[in-house]
Amino acid sequence: MSNLKPSEIVKELDKYIVGQDKAKRSVAVALRNRWRRQQVPEELRDEIAPKNIILIGPTGVGKTEIARRLSKMTDSPFSKVEASKFTEVGYVGRDVESMVRDLVELTINAFKVQAQEDVKDKAAQIAEERMLDLLLPKPNAHPATNSDETKEVQFELLTPGHEESSSTREKLRTMLRKGKLDNRVVDVDVTDRSTPMVEIFSNVGMEEMGINFKDMLGGMFPKSIKRRRLKVPEALDMMAQEEAQGLVDMDKVVKDAIARVEQAGIIFLDEIDKIAGKNGTQGPDVSREGVQRDLLPIVEGSTVTTKYGPVKTDHILFIGSGAFHMAKPSDLIPELQGRFPIRVELNSLGQKEFIRILTEPRNALLLQYMALLRTEGVDVVFEDDAVSEIARMAEEVNDRTENIGARRLHTLMERLLEDVLFDAPEMKQQRVTIDKAYVDEKLKEIKDDEDLSRYIL
Repeated sequence: MSNLKPSEIVKELDKYIVGQDKAKRSVAVALRNRWRRQQVPEELRDEIAPKNIILIGPTGVGKTEIARRLSKMTDSPFSKVEASKFTEVGYVGRDVESMVRDLVELTINAFKVQAQEDVKDKAAQIAEERMLDLLLPKPNAHPATNSDETKEVQFELLTPGHEESSSTREKLRTMLRKGKLDNRVVDVDVTDRSTPMVEIFSNVGMEEMGINFKDMLGGMFPKSIKRRRLKVPEALDMMAQEEAQGLVDMDKVVKDAIARVEQAGIIFLDEIDKIAGKNGTQGPDVSREGVQRDLLPIVEGSTVTTKYGPVKTDHILFIGSGAFHMAKPSDLIPELQGRFPIRVELNSLGQKEFIRILTEPRNALLLQYMALLRTEGVDVVFEDDAVSEIARMAEEVNDRTENIGARRLHTLMERLLEDVLFDAPEMKQQRVTIDKAYVDEKLKEIKDDEDLSRYIL
């Protein structure tokens, strides 16, 4: 992150997202401000609050994609939540603090996977030694641990005196590495690490919490050991995973993950306009303002209790988003408005933007379909007039029915290429050209019939 200037952040976002320059500039500045905060004197550092953002625009214009790409670019902990699924304290449903718990859980899992990757080689060595012990146990080993295949290996390798020597173990190691023992079956004892999930109903709503009763009650419960008969390669993989879990220092993983969440976490609050109720709203919307008041301390900065310990939200960046068709940002409670000082309006997408979305980004929709069909040996070529016609139809259907932005392109492309995608495995013709006439033939009837287009496009 320290190497990325705002202009470079925008340039990276341009590779995947078309247009929306204002929004890109705002998130780039917010991200750079995090790095700047780390450089200021320590006594002032904690006083600098993140500049939270509200992205305003209809669905399908790139709000979520901007936030997601931003987190990937900087390797920041990222969580997307729908504001409309939270309920006020006292109602049955998810409480707002769960978004922080979810972010912590995701980050710890990511750090754990990375830590296991770092010790992979060492775990593989230990697993190899365990496998050699299984295949060539000590003379006083319990007979139950010896399968018929293991006895066969011993018969092949042991000297007439049935005494294990270091050279015998090395011979066995060589056979193991060359794959000569891959068809052998061994009995492996593995620890059952599954953790029960318990739903807890408390004064802050219904939450799923993972509780490991064996850890809570110390050594009262014996470890659950399963014996499985596996082929040597599968057994080696399982042993390596088990050893990697044992080698990881989970206390350090949790500590590092929580520090990362506190300093670089991003929470994307989608549909924030759905909790912006107008004054005097009655009925099912009665808890909207309550959700905002519950959200306020999290966004302001507070300490959330998680099963891994307390987590401070003072420097988590919150990016809110919503269409704001029925409500306005000013309909949010004043205290919450003040915590989202940056508001950016995203532009609706038209034909020009759709043409660029279909062709320019690294993950452009046309490139995706061409790659999918190339796996069947079919080359699809899109003429320029076909691309232009698809974009024009997408704009027209959006105007006439519901404006769902760039997502309309997915619907049109699926309908357009339905026959090719279905017939591709049996197609003798290895090249398919999509031109304007082809697009008209496949889509014109549906597009012209308004009732049909509402259901199909």
